[in-house]
Amino acid sequence: MSVIDRRNLFKAALATGVTAAVAGHTTSAQATGVTAAGHATSAQATGVTAAGHAAPAGALAITHPGLLHSKADLDRVAARVSAGAQPWKAGWDRLLANAHAQSTWRANPQATIIRGGTGQNYGILYNDIHAAYQNALRFRISGSTAHGNTARDILNAWSGTLTTVTGNADRFLAAGIYGYQFANAAELMRGYAGFDLARFQRMMRGVFYPLNDDFLTRHNGACITNYWANWDLCTMNSVLAIGVLCDDQALVNRAIDYFRNGAGNGSVMHAIPFLHDGGLAQWQESGRDQGHTLMGVGQMGAFCEMAWNQGVDLYGHAGNRFARACEYIAKYNLGEEVPFTPYTWGTGTNCAQRTHTAVSSAGRGQVRPVWELVHGHYAGRRGLAMPYTARAVAAVRPEGGGGDYGGNSGGYDQLGFGTLTCARG
Repeated sequence: MSVIDRRNLFKAALATGVTAAVAGHTTSAQATGVTAAGHATSAQATGVTAAGHAAPAGALAITHPGLLHSKADLDRVAARVSAGAQPWKAGWDRLLANAHAQSTWRANPQATIIRGGTGQNYGILYNDIHAAYQNALRFRISGSTAHGNTARDILNAWSGTLTTVTGNADRFLAAGIYGYQFANAAELMRGYAGFDLARFQRMMRGVFYPLNDDFLTRHNGACITNYWANWDLCTMNSVLAIGVLCDDQALVNRAIDYFRNGAGNGSVMHAIPFLHDGGLAQWQESGRDQGHTLMGVGQMGAFCEMAWNQGVDLYGHAGNRFARACEYIAKYNLGEEVPFTPYTWGTGTNCAQRTHTAVSSAGRGQVRPVWELVHGHYAGRRGLAMPYTARAVAAVRPEGGGGDYGGNSGGYDQLGFGTLTCARG
């Protein structure tokens, strides 16, 4: 379905107050690229085989759009929203109500962004990124050129202005989190009239990627285990997203290899160090606090989804290890108890050891928009039982995005709106 077709369908639905399936709009596997069970069927469109198995890295050309949202995803969401189907309509309404999703948003680009230390101004960046993403979503789902123009103008303003991301060690967080989020907004606007993709790609390669590369290579000069899983994961996300955006298979492969084999805490076996009975697995930051542990669900979920849309199944790596971690985290944050294995790691520059001896209750029950994405894959695509994750989804549905979870940076760590974009059925 083209954007023009999507816009016409959407307008017709609004005009007639359609609440059932829209006449003349197909939801067949041929149109959406998925079967009724939610398994991808078109290798060309989705990068998976007819049996639903991901192709190996490098086996296919890079697919566009191919980060958090594929064309099949966008077509499916447009159809559900146009039909007034729930929960997608509730997710759409949540998007429409967000101040960042308005076509009146105006960019405030800066030449230098600072996170950590004196002169911090990074909130300007993450607010504009979320506005670009949310307006881009509105355009891709409804076809509204007013919102497309706003997303384009935000992206162009920053690519024509930003030259430096700096600060203390937190600059690496900024380069990772905002790097992959920025790339996702740009991927949605690929091909849009007036969007300077080439200049945006140069910004991503010249401003964000050097910090990503430095962190994965040197870890700020610290012991390899000093930085928590989320530091690696956001950096890996940015490398992967920039690779897709820039059609750079080497970067895509580098990020995926790090997920499988990296020495830092973001690689899957380090991020999820212990398996437990009952289909559970302990997250690396579980003894630290629950806010960052929940952030880990969002970061690893985003990485796996972007890889999936490039034909690589990391969700299923090591016997669905990530699914078991999601169940562990969801169970504890729903108020139930979980087992805990003492976790020891090296800190600082000399790898001085520290140990967590119990799961942390700090931030327990915090609400973050991280659950729909992982539930949509494991329960929706794969048909796996995810009872605790399903309960977590129900507790936060419909998920919002940046601007819906407070004004500090934690409220912008995920792009969100998973109910709209990731719910399946």
